[in-house]
Amino acid sequence: MSETLATCRIDPRACERARRTRDARFDGLFFTAVTSTGIYCRPVCPAPAPKAANVRYFDSAAAAAAAGFRPCLRCRPEAAPGSPLHRARSELVTGALRLIELGALDRGSLADLARRVGVGERHLRRLFAQELGASPLEVAATRRLLFAKQLLLETHLPITQVAQAAGYASLRRFNAAVAAAWGRAPRELRRSAAPTRADTAAIVLSLPWRAPFDFAQMLAFHARRVIPGVEAVTTQGYRRSIVVDGEPGWFEVRMLGREPALALHLHHPRTQALGTIAARVRRMFDLDADPRELRTAFAGDGLLGPLIKRWPGQRLPGAWDGFELAVRAVLGQQVSVAAARTLAARVASAYGQPNSAGAPADVAVLFPNATQLAQAPLEAQGLTRARAATIRTLAQAVVEGRVAFRPEQTIGDFVDSLIALPGIGAWTAHYIAMRALSQPDAFPAADLILRRVAGAGLTLTTRELETLSERWRPWRAYAVMLLWRAS
Repeated sequence: MSETLATCRIDPRACERARRTRDARFDGLFFTAVTSTGIYCRPVCPAPAPKAANVRYFDSAAAAAAAGFRPCLRCRPEAAPGSPLHRARSELVTGALRLIELGALDRGSLADLARRVGVGERHLRRLFAQELGASPLEVAATRRLLFAKQLLLETHLPITQVAQAAGYASLRRFNAAVAAAWGRAPRELRRSAAPTRADTAAIVLSLPWRAPFDFAQMLAFHARRVIPGVEAVTTQGYRRSIVVDGEPGWFEVRMLGREPALALHLHHPRTQALGTIAARVRRMFDLDADPRELRTAFAGDGLLGPLIKRWPGQRLPGAWDGFELAVRAVLGQQVSVAAARTLAARVASAYGQPNSAGAPADVAVLFPNATQLAQAPLEAQGLTRARAATIRTLAQAVVEGRVAFRPEQTIGDFVDSLIALPGIGAWTAHYIAMRALSQPDAFPAADLILRRVAGAGLTLTTRELETLSERWRPWRAYAVMLLWRAS
């Protein structure tokens, strides 16, 4: 095994206690590697506990794999909640990780990835080694391998399609990677029969989360903002229409029984897009959040401490499509949530396309893209001339590339590109960054409700709230959600 070691940020004594008690609160926060077997496991692994002298701790599955350890077949590291995203200290590494999770290194080179985040290959490798204990290529390889195993065990997809969906360039490379990790062929690794699902038309995957997770509150948040015809919220879950790689489809997420996971029911013709879709859904529902870290960050704060104690499962609601969310944010300027929802439904109905993927009636419309809205006569749908002009300007900026929803960009660059457009101010730009890019430190300081709640009876100025919020970095977007909820 390699001598390249990863440092585990959690105190080794805490790791040891969590491992011995199989404490589920630490599941996915670290991995246990056993030198005598060459295998790495989740801390909740049901296998007999190894001797402490044979144990090493790693921050991520990728770091354990980089050190030469193989994933455990029994506890399934691919089923652990979280991802390396919540380990990253810098925006640069966070952006690179988001690109990797969307398959950037399946389709492109390390040089391409480094260029997209604005650094050289050598510097990017150094940052990954420092922050994650693994190189970008090792992180991508671990992601491919564990996702492939999940597809083998949870779906009926043919082996060739599993390899494609996981991001392998060829079936030969896929077979070699599986054999190296588990000593058997993919067909041997797959159960004699994948689980029987009631929804046989869909690909169904489990998306684990780390407790606590207030899914009911997440659904309530989306229900108040849902665009009829494009998305729907039921008592069981959320569903919506999507377009990926030019192909329409739809998905639904529900709680997965008693397991700490959501069940993703996906209807889309391109299995190659499965990994990208799963990653986007995870981000939309903030499944990789670490409640333990948020609790630690806010516990000593007089304003947020009681709120995080009251609502420990608070997450940051994301969005499926950045442009759609940006249009929704502009429509919501100076009007109620209900009014913005009505306007968004009119825009979708008038300029969107029918969903030809056999979707239910409540998600049978595809929200219009930037090209479709750049010249649209939006005033006909009840928008003011100023609001309609802002949306057309936004759409044209997206078409021309002056505004983009790239996951690797910094919050500063993204906000600057938006506020350069007439009709979009700092509040709207930060709200879009918070939800469309899932930026954890986005903070719409001009928000009147935030200024009132944070002022405890007084209405703070925007500058006063900005100053107060410094103590909540880098989790200010979560502070926003807690304060809105408290209002």
